[in-house]
Amino acid sequence: MFFRAKDKTCPSDSQIVSEQSVKLQNGSEMIAIIKNTIQSSESFSGKAFDLFIQIMIILSLISFSIETLPSITDETRSFLYNFEIISVSIFTVEYIARVICAEEKMKFVFSFFGIVDLLAILPFYLATGLDLRSLRSFRLLRLVRILKLARYSAAVRRLHRAFIIAKEELALFLFAALIVLYLAGVGIYYFEYPAQPDAFCSIFHSLWWAVATLTTVGYGDIYPITVGGKIFTFLILIIGLGVVSIPAGMIASALSKAREMDN
Repeated sequence: MFFRAKDKTCPSDSQIVSEQSVKLQNGSEMIAIIKNTIQSSESFSGKAFDLFIQIMIILSLISFSIETLPSITDETRSFLYNFEIISVSIFTVEYIARVICAEEKMKFVFSFFGIVDLLAILPFYLATGLDLRSLRSFRLLRLVRILKLARYSAAVRRLHRAFIIAKEELALFLFAALIVLYLAGVGIYYFEYPAQPDAFCSIFHSLWWAVATLTTVGYGDIYPITVGGKIFTFLILIIGLGVVSIPAGMIASALSKAREMDN
């Protein structure tokens, strides 16, 4: 007797390719939806996502502050820890999603906001993985989360753009300010050291006076008593007004340019 073998229908190559293309299309559509949500602030989902992340950042900072209260109960401390797990999980998913959706992944990872997003979650995993007292200082890095708010504020983004516009002028001014700072420390040292060897015992000690004077703070912990020192201090105070006002003018001008670029 002869038995006829059943015909087994095997998918053709075209069907396999078609199924793979459908899966790739669905995956690309999913990435596009996620990208539109986390990177666009114009759509409804993007606005809702931005608002949700901002609320989570603020709540995590409040939780961080409450943890420092000496009189909180163990139940409250446990609740705060559980909330920390939830918030870190959300920030971790956000970070992974941003890396996946970034066109240049390594560029995003080493960008300002990429580093901020990583530092916002890294302390939790370090403290959880290793029980070392020295790693408690990493908990302070949780405050980096406050910088995440800059991503969702148009005004802060405009300020960041203004710093980029004026970065060369600001760098030049900073270099000149450091030179003036050093010269101020040297000058007051030679004026005041003979009269106050304890207060102005070296140029390095005099630099503290120069910082307080050039920034027009004037703590008053050390001050000149000689006539030459007082006249020199007057000149440094006049220069200090420029030290404060010049960068403010640069940033204000750059902000105007950044606002024009947005419009």
